Amino acid sequence: MIVVVGAGLTGAAAAWELARRGVQVTLIEAYGIGHRNGSSHGTSRIFRRAYADPFYIELTGQAGECWRELEADSGTALLRTTGGIDFGAGRDPQRLARVLAAAGVPHELVPAKAAGERWPNFRFDGPVLFHPEAGVVDADATVAACVRRAAELGADVRTHTRVTGIDVRDGARVRTDDGAELTADAVVVAAGPWLPELAGGIGVPLSLPPLRVTQQQVFHFRQRDPGQAWPILVAKDEMQIYGLPSGGDGGAAPAIKVAQHDGGTPTTASTRDGVVNPASRAAVSAWVEKWLPGLDPVPVAEASCLYTVTPDEDFILDRTGPVVVASPCSGHGAKFAPLIGRMAADLALGKAEPHPRFALRRTETTS
Repeated sequence: MIVVVGAGLTGAAAAWELARRGVQVTLIEAYGIGHRNGSSHGTSRIFRRAYADPFYIELTGQAGECWRELEADSGTALLRTTGGIDFGAGRDPQRLARVLAAAGVPHELVPAKAAGERWPNFRFDGPVLFHPEAGVVDADATVAACVRRAAELGADVRTHTRVTGIDVRDGARVRTDDGAELTADAVVVAAGPWLPELAGGIGVPLSLPPLRVTQQQVFHFRQRDPGQAWPILVAKDEMQIYGLPSGGDGGAAPAIKVAQHDGGTPTTASTRDGVVNPASRAAVSAWVEKWLPGLDPVPVAEASCLYTVTPDEDFILDRTGPVVVASPCSGHGAKFAPLIGRMAADLALGKAEPHPRFALRRTETTS
C-alpha cells in the first residue's frame, strides 16, 4: 500500500495516478477536499509554455498531454486554451521567442503597435510574445476530479485527518491524530506549505532545501466588455504580474484575476492570517489602471493563498527511504499537476530516479 499525505493538486494527482495503475492507495487530507487553507484552491491557474528555461518548456509539453489524459479519464474539462501573452522589459519577449523557437513551440513576436490593435484591452510599450497553447486550469475541479476518480478506482480517502508523524521501519508507518497507524510500502508527502512543519516528524532525514512560505494576494477586476475574450498574461517591469480569466472566483460577471508574483508576506501554513495586504491591493489596482484599460481598476473580489518557494525556484520531487517528497512549489507548479502526480507515482513504486533538478540535495543551482 502507498499512503499519500495531502489532497491538494499534487497529492490528489498522485493518488489518481497510483489508483489507475491498480495500486492500493490511502489518501489523507487534514481538511475537507477543496479546502481554501493552502495553495490548491480556486477556479483559475495559468497553463503556459513560455519559460526562459528549456527544461520547463519540455515539462510543459509533457504536462499538456497529462492534462488531456486526466480529462479523458475523469470526463471533466479542466484545461481551457486561451492563448497567452508576455510583455514588459523584464520578461524580455525577444529572448522568450528565441527559446520557444529552439523548442519548436508555436509563438509570435508582435510589435507594440500591432499588439495594441490586436489586444485593445491592454497597453504595451514594447514587443509582445504570443503563444497559442496557453490557457486556464480549474484547480478546484482538478482536485475534485482526481479524488473522485481515485476513490472510484479503489482508493481509501480520509478527510479531516491530520498526519502527526511517519516512522520508518520495515517500510513506513503513518500516524494520524485519530490514533490510527497505517503501514505502507511508501509514503508520498504532498503537504504543500505544511511541509516545513511536518518534516520534523518524518523518521528519515530529508535534507530539504530552504523553504520560504509566503502569503500572496489575488484580485479580480470586472471586464468593461463582458464579451471580450482575454488571453492569460505575464508581465514584468516594475513588478512581476500575472493575469488570467477568473472563472467563478470573480463572481457571476466576467472578470480577470490579476496578482503580483513577487512581494508576498513571510508566514507559515499554520499562522497565516488570510488578511489581504492593502498595499498590495493598491499596487495591483494601480498597475491595472495603467496597463489594462479593458478592466475596471476597482477589485470586485480578492483572496489570499500560499506560496512555498525554494531558492532556485525548482520543485522538490525526490525519495529518501520509503518517503517521497513531492512539492512542486515556487508559485508555478499548478500547471504541472498531473505530470507531477505521475512522477511521484513512479518514485513511490521504484520505477524512476529523481531528476537532479528536483533532488532534495541540490548539487548546483541550474535554473
